Amino acid sequence: MGMRAADKLGAERRYEICLCETDPRKAGALETAGFRVTSLDIALPQADFVVLAVPDALIGRIARQITPQMKRSAALIMLDAAAAYVNDLPEPNGLTFMLTHPCHPPFFTEQSTVEARHDYFGGIAVQDILVSLFCGSELKFQEGIELSKAMFAPVKTAHRVTPEQAAVLEPAMSEIVVATLACLMKDSLDLVLEKGVPAAAAEAFMAGHARIALAIAFGAEKAPFSDAAKIAISWGTEKIIRPDWKQVFEPEVLREAIHAMLHTTSAPREN
Repeated sequence: MGMRAADKLGAERRYEICLCETDPRKAGALETAGFRVTSLDIALPQADFVVLAVPDALIGRIARQITPQMKRSAALIMLDAAAAYVNDLPEPNGLTFMLTHPCHPPFFTEQSTVEARHDYFGGIAVQDILVSLFCGSELKFQEGIELSKAMFAPVKTAHRVTPEQAAVLEPAMSEIVVATLACLMKDSLDLVLEKGVPAAAAEAFMAGHARIALAIAFGAEKAPFSDAAKIAISWGTEKIIRPDWKQVFEPEVLREAIHAMLHTTSAPREN
């Protein structure tokens, strides 16, 4: 994410970019790629915006380290809402804290070029982004939205959500539910391969049926699931998915999941 942000913002003449990297090996890779690496002591006091392109589990700790050196009119931009949701951030002391996160290019949306149609992350393909103000200046937040659009360009829409809504979208919906089901789909493909189904046939069948199922479920395809498929979906839901799966969207369970994500030795308890 950091390299993507650096590439995009570095191409914008309206922004002067200071890259900070404490790992000598990674700093060397940045310089090899043509970027100039600056020390935190130099960059933080002069920066109007500080983008935390770091692993989710490090956001709180790094924020506590760097915010005392930031100028009071600056904004700290986080790329994940988890630390804010579990109150793992320092006191802002006049700073603006905000979130931005890519929605990624959606399926069933036309893109203008072949390269864009094969761009699953965003940066070539048009996508939307999320933005959320945790605390601080509304004016600074609006300026941060423009920076966020540049960082994830091309951007169609910046959707403003509350911090709580951001956490419900990620990790609850996008990772705990959607990514889990995507991995379950891949596991089912591996299982039929183990049962001797030819790989080409299995992969073609999975890819096509995943696409049409998503199209029907999300309304892109107007034809409904067949009666037999509806029975299969009901049966599969009972056999595969926990009856109380919606609990992952409840605040106390979501906090527990985020705690596990930010502290890898922990895990959400069974309910």
